[in-house]
Amino acid sequence: MRTKKPIHVYDIDMNLVAILENAYGIGYEAEANNLWSCWFTLPLNDPKRKEVTAKRFIELWDHDKRIGMFIINPKRTVKNESTREITYQCEHVLSTLHSDILFKQHQFTNIPTETVLRTLLELQEVKHWELGTVEFTRYFHHFFENEDSLLNALFTIPKSFDESYLWTWDDTKYPFTLNLVRPKNEKVDVIRAGKNLKGIEIEEDPTNLITRIYPLGAGEGVNQLTIESVNNGVPYLEAEPEIIEQYGVHKRIWVDRRFKDAESLKQSGKAILEKYKKPIKTVAVDLIDYRHLDPYKVLDYNPGNIVGVYDQDTDTEEDLRIMKINKRDIYGNPFDIRMEIGNVRENIGMTLADLQKKQLVNETYSQGATNLDSYTFNDNVDSSYPAIIEFPFPEDMVNLNESTLRIKTSKFRSYSKALKNAGQVLKTVTSTTAGQTTVTSSAGGGQTSSAGGDHTHKMFTAVGFEGNANPETSVILRAANGMYIMVNDGTAAGLEYYTEGSSGDHTHTVSDHTHEVTIGGHNHDVTINIDPHTHPIEYGIYEYNNLPTSLTVKIDGNIVPFNGLEGEIDIIPYLAKDSDGKVLRGYHTIEVIPDDLARINLILTNRFFIQSLDGGLY
Repeated sequence: MRTKKPIHVYDIDMNLVAILENAYGIGYEAEANNLWSCWFTLPLNDPKRKEVTAKRFIELWDHDKRIGMFIINPKRTVKNESTREITYQCEHVLSTLHSDILFKQHQFTNIPTETVLRTLLELQEVKHWELGTVEFTRYFHHFFENEDSLLNALFTIPKSFDESYLWTWDDTKYPFTLNLVRPKNEKVDVIRAGKNLKGIEIEEDPTNLITRIYPLGAGEGVNQLTIESVNNGVPYLEAEPEIIEQYGVHKRIWVDRRFKDAESLKQSGKAILEKYKKPIKTVAVDLIDYRHLDPYKVLDYNPGNIVGVYDQDTDTEEDLRIMKINKRDIYGNPFDIRMEIGNVRENIGMTLADLQKKQLVNETYSQGATNLDSYTFNDNVDSSYPAIIEFPFPEDMVNLNESTLRIKTSKFRSYSKALKNAGQVLKTVTSTTAGQTTVTSSAGGGQTSSAGGDHTHKMFTAVGFEGNANPETSVILRAANGMYIMVNDGTAAGLEYYTEGSSGDHTHTVSDHTHEVTIGGHNHDVTINIDPHTHPIEYGIYEYNNLPTSLTVKIDGNIVPFNGLEGEIDIIPYLAKDSDGKVLRGYHTIEVIPDDLARINLILTNRFFIQSLDGGLY
């Protein structure tokens, strides 16, 4: 017989505080990808029971095989005439992750599995666990909102995998290490009648048989997430033709609103279909633990490993994976062990929530709502200054259901006729004569002059007139006998004219005479001065006489076919989209351009489904 090793007790700082030599009724249950548990009993009078308090750690052994570290949870004390004992129930230290939560929203999109797991473990307030080996790299979408257990969130991550996985850990040192690996495929033992098989139970249950599954995720009504966008337009997944031929078509609508991404929803649906496309077969065996008969026998009976089960009477000859191990009394019945192999019996509704802390189901995440949003434009525009609306679609918009633009055109409109003068105006204008004018001047009467000796007599001083064609060089003189004399001299104007010289005394008599002066055509400059003043505004609504003949409509720069001056347009086909054909989140632009002056009236109406993932509570 192998050596018995008692339970060790540690405080919350992992200091050894007691060894329970008197413990009895020690047992455990270990299940693949689930929380392990154990139990033990102490005599009521054992003084070391004072060290066995809630939330302290115990280390459990099955003789020389270490089972793991557990946390003390409830205890049951019984005292009567025949019994005086305390029984303790414990959970594996993995349950420390139940103490941390995911408050509000936590979203991971196209992030590797290892990064998601590491980020979640960083949310521990007390760092009991760190991440070790991760043998999977997937880029699914994971979303958590107000998750009541960090452990639940972690164990949900690989549920969408379409291949087997196994959670393992190293709890021999602190902080503990968590791993996500592929299970081994080699067979560790053969269980058969006449050797180590004591009893066998086989259950084949077609109750939850599924050969066609319709996965649905987050949202409501027409906005609820389906797999059509990533499944060639088909809303369901189906088993192989030979499976359907054997069992028929068995449909199931499977809803998990935690899924916000179609690809992740599809992969999880495939995993469920793979598990339930055949009747669930569970093999439970009672066997002899040969390790206690042969001290040199090494048997790795751990969840996730494969054993062969061969029994002629039940026509069983299969290699199946160990899913659950139960040992009721390690030291009272050391040889007895029970295994469930193949598929652990469970309800399909729990498939993606098999660690819901004490059956607490988290239903506090938001499902979202349909929103109605509208924008208007009413103003005068022309071809240089068009009507423009800029509007956003939020980043957390799930679906755009409707986007409609209403257009109506009317005549350009103004509201007054006159403008106020700015002040004084000075302006020079030129007046022009009609042509040339001749003016005649005459003397008042005759004149007599006398002189002695040699002398001359002054007759007149020549004067040039503006009216002459060239007054500087031309003067017309008129003699008494009616003769005209044209004097041409560059200096004629202003000269004095005298008679020829004479000698001796004599007298000259000058009779009445006239002068004709011709005034040529000419211009005059006149300056007008208008004092500062104002004009009163004539108020009113006045319309331009014409309407434009056509409108150009652009959505995100894309020209929309549109005839006439009013109408309604579904603008979704013209909105900017990403490579997957989804309307871009963020701002979009509408332009309406007339070919003449106009007044444009626009109403944009958007209907979309949104989840409240961004912003605060204000």
